[in-house]
Amino acid sequence: MIRIENLYKRFGRNEVLKGIDLQIESPGIYAVLGPNGSGKTTLIKSILGMVIPDKGEIFFKGNDISKSPDYRNDIDYLPQIANFPANLTVKEIFSMIKDLRGGQASDQELMAAFGLSPFMDKRLNTLSGGTKQKVNIVLSLMFNSKLIILDEPTTGLDPVALIRLKELLLQEKAAGKTILITTHIMQFVEEMADEIVFLLEGKIHFRGSVNGLKERTHTSNFEKAIAQTLTHHYA
Repeated sequence: MIRIENLYKRFGRNEVLKGIDLQIESPGIYAVLGPNGSGKTTLIKSILGMVIPDKGEIFFKGNDISKSPDYRNDIDYLPQIANFPANLTVKEIFSMIKDLRGGQASDQELMAAFGLSPFMDKRLNTLSGGTKQKVNIVLSLMFNSKLIILDEPTTGLDPVALIRLKELLLQEKAAGKTILITTHIMQFVEEMADEIVFLLEGKIHFRGSVNGLKERTHTSNFEKAIAQTLTHHYA
């Protein structure tokens, strides 16, 4: 589904991506991990066409994404910070996104799953951070796209909403979707991710399973495996 070849990106003097090669063919949940400044966001935004690489190519379903922006119609995206007009109601936001995106949206079931019905006529600036995140999650999952990209999806979620998110992601995976997630919550990664892609200083330092990283670092604790990887790299 996604093939990235020799990807480079520099912002001024800061070389953020340094020859990324990555191929993801099988459906599943993939966690893109790394410390701040490792290149996670730039990699994700490059896949989305929001950042133009200096060098390299990205293919989505076999097609070079630089040739046409239409491929984005088959990607759902949850940004870490979603900026919508604060004076809009939740109902108006859903209507606006459906009009912009086009196609059929499966929003009613998702709204019910996250208990959003009481908030549909409330303005966005009156909602709590957790409720805003529920709105954003529904917006990111309602178009039945083959690729789902979620940037810090657990932020602000209460335990019930977090359980529901996990259930939905497993359903999406079972339906043959490919899901890319960036998060700092290692427990979430350990529970959900089929594979991790660990970035350090703009390069892929490790790709494999959570257990694979534990074995590599000779520890049974995933957070300690991450910490040990960072310690060894920067030592």
